[in-house]
Amino acid sequence: MYKSLIRPVLFRFDPEKIHHFTFSTIRFLNSIPGMPSLLKSMYEVNDPKLEREVFGLKFKNPVGLAAGLDKDAKLYKELGNLGFGFIEIGTLTPKPQDGNPKKRLFRLREDSGLINRMGFNNGGVAAAVERLKKNPAGKGHVLIGGNIGKNKVTPNEDAVSDYEICFDALYDYVDYFVVNVSSPNTPNLRELQDKEPLTQLLQTLQDKNQTKPVQKPILLKIAPDLTDSQLLDIIDIVKTTKIAGVIATNTTISREGLISENQKEMGGLSGKPLTKRSTEVIRFLSEKSNKAFPIIGVGGIHSADDAIEKLEAGASLVQLYTGFIYEGPGLIKAINKRLLAKK
Repeated sequence: MYKSLIRPVLFRFDPEKIHHFTFSTIRFLNSIPGMPSLLKSMYEVNDPKLEREVFGLKFKNPVGLAAGLDKDAKLYKELGNLGFGFIEIGTLTPKPQDGNPKKRLFRLREDSGLINRMGFNNGGVAAAVERLKKNPAGKGHVLIGGNIGKNKVTPNEDAVSDYEICFDALYDYVDYFVVNVSSPNTPNLRELQDKEPLTQLLQTLQDKNQTKPVQKPILLKIAPDLTDSQLLDIIDIVKTTKIAGVIATNTTISREGLISENQKEMGGLSGKPLTKRSTEVIRFLSEKSNKAFPIIGVGGIHSADDAIEKLEAGASLVQLYTGFIYEGPGLIKAINKRLLAKK
C-alpha cells in the first residue's frame, strides 16, 4: 500500500516539506488511543531469535534507523512503534544551527536515491536532551544512539570541545554514541577523518568516557569514499583508542552511474547507488581487522536481501534511511522476517 498509494502522493511534493508533514502525521496517528499498539502489531516482529548483543547492549532486533531522519529526537518513541530495534538521533551540535540554505534535499527517483546538503541543521543538544528525558528505561524502552558533530562556525582545531559538550549533555540519555566526522555538508569536517586529528578526538572522548561510572559505547561513522589505506588507518585507530565499533557508511560524494536529473546537485548521496560500496567497506573492515570490532552496516538497504548481504559481509547490525523513505516501514518487518526464516 505504501509504494502503490502513499509514496506516489508524497513524492509529488518538496522532499523537506514532506519530511515535516510525515513527522506530523506519524505523531498524530500515535496520539490516537490504541494506534501505537496497532502499529506495533502491524510492523513489529518479536522473537528472541532476532535479539543481538553488540558492544554490551541487547538489541531486540538488528534493524535500526540511521541518524538524519530524527535529528532532534522529536519522534523516536513513535518511530520505535514501527518495528525498529534501535533509533539513532542527530547529528546534534552544541548550539542550534539552521544548516545550509534551502533547497537542500533532492530525490533521485530513477536511481532510488537522495542527495542532501542539510548541513547539520538541528535545534542544539540541550533541546534534544529535554525530549530524551521522556524516554523511560524498562519495558518498551527504545535503544537510542546519539550522533554528535561540531557546529559549522567551530574551526577544526577547536572541534574536540564541541564533541565533548555533546557527549557530556547526552551521556545520561543515550545508550551509545556516534562520532560523525564524515558528513560532506559541513566545510572541512571530513579533514577530521585524517589519522592524527581523529585519533586525538576519539581518545579524548574515550578518556572522558572512562571517568563515568558506566562507559557508553562510542562508535565512529565513516565515509564510503575512503581509500583502502585510509580504511587501514581506521582499523588502527579503533585498536588504539579502543572505541566500540564503526558505522559504515555515511553518504558519498561520488556520482558514478547516476541517471536522474538531480545527479549534479552538491551534497551527500544515499540510497541504492551506495549499496555496493558500503558493503565493500564493511567487508574490507571485517576481513582486514579479523572481525576485531562490531560494524553497523548502512547504505543502500532497500530490500531484505540488501540487509542480509551486509550482515554476511561482516555487519552485526544494520540501519535504514533512504530505503525506509522509498520502501516504507514494511521493509523493517521484511528484513526481520527474512532473518527468522534463515534461522
